[in-house]
Amino acid sequence: MVDRAEISTAKDAADHELIVAFGRFLGSANRLEYILGRAIEQECGISHLMFEVLLILARAGGPGLTMGAISREQVLTTGGVTRLIDRMETAGLVERSNDPHDRRGRLVRLTPLGEQTVVHAARVHVENIVRYFLEPLPANRRKRFVDDLRILSHSARDMLPRLR
Repeated sequence: MVDRAEISTAKDAADHELIVAFGRFLGSANRLEYILGRAIEQECGISHLMFEVLLILARAGGPGLTMGAISREQVLTTGGVTRLIDRMETAGLVERSNDPHDRRGRLVRLTPLGEQTVVHAARVHVENIVRYFLEPLPANRRKRFVDDLRILSHSARDMLPRLR
């Protein structure tokens, strides 16, 4: 554990090794999200958020997911997801159908165009992940880095309250 007494001035705070490291982590994540998201938009004609929803639906398979399930996966409000799904449906990427287990419910699933789009976008995304996310790292540390990110992601996810 870090001793809080080590930070006694604003300069100490700004220069603290852990604060600087976390700032670098956030900064690199934001910049990479911008670079990789822009590539998906330019090469595939969809936003990074749409791509993420297509991936969520692809993982789910079957008859699809409810708006609530999509919003929990993407940490969006149901209203935000509804507007996004409306745009995706207009673009022909997804379709809604009745939920066989809930008379009032609707499920969202990929259309054939959505399937083609997520495959194309994933190919573009993987090339850019390798180029911008992995290649800058020493080859012998890449797998460990990816494994450590999984641990951090799961730990942070498990600390969040469950959205309803």
